Amino acid sequence: MKNMRIVIITGLSGSGKSTALRALEDIGFFCVDNLPVVLLPKFLEIQTEASSEISKVALVMDLREKYFLEKYMSIFSELNEMGYRIEIVFLDAGDDILLHRFKETRRAHPLSEKGSVSEGITLEREKLIPLRAMATKVIDTSSFNVHQLKDVIQRYFIESPSQRRLVINLMSFGYRYGLPPDADIVLDVRFLPNPYFIEDLKNYDGNNKKVEDYVMGWEESRTFLGELYKLMEFLIPHYEKEGKAYLNIALGCTGGKHRSVVMLNKLGEYLSGKDYLINIEHRDVNRG
Repeated sequence: MKNMRIVIITGLSGSGKSTALRALEDIGFFCVDNLPVVLLPKFLEIQTEASSEISKVALVMDLREKYFLEKYMSIFSELNEMGYRIEIVFLDAGDDILLHRFKETRRAHPLSEKGSVSEGITLEREKLIPLRAMATKVIDTSSFNVHQLKDVIQRYFIESPSQRRLVINLMSFGYRYGLPPDADIVLDVRFLPNPYFIEDLKNYDGNNKKVEDYVMGWEESRTFLGELYKLMEFLIPHYEKEGKAYLNIALGCTGGKHRSVVMLNKLGEYLSGKDYLINIEHRDVNRG
């Protein structure tokens, strides 16, 4: 599988390599942090021999690894001669920015054991000059926050626009059983007329057409749904812009069996029509 896409993320300490790696993981790359460069040929050989389904890998490699500086040039050249397609992404940033980031995180620079962080940054920059010259792409991260860097990385490596679609997890629930702990957005629909108090409907759930017709027969239900669609149209693009991979939306009613189920199904239909990747779960529909 020498047509495997191989991305090496490298560069200066504090330039955002971990963020870049997570960004690639979110769009389907198999990711490894700090693999010793001497193991790279064997790693790729195993993937090839195993006819693995993995088609693209991303690895962070830098001078944290003892033999990286000594070995990377010969190993990368050897792999290119063997037919592997290696892309090197070098992340850089201004010295003052790197110094500020180290102060914020209170991390030690890998080359500052016997000196200051500033001296470590200067020494690392000098040592990485040849690697920077080899890079397929150099990205200066000085002006990026983590969300902006993630967006830049994904836009560069994306192969299909559909890969960047936000995954939206929708859940209906009953307040009597507690709030979903991982919900990003929670909306309460207990203000809507309750089918539970209709004798012919109480034993059915919101997936039943009769229950759906009852709930949607009220003007407040239709108005709420229209406003909910508008809210989603406003919020979701902003979450995507911030680099969020998953959005968890929960709608709750008293028991999680009638109103929240109807409304969640309607929201799921609407968002599916917008080509978002939707997962629907009715957490409490079979309780009570």
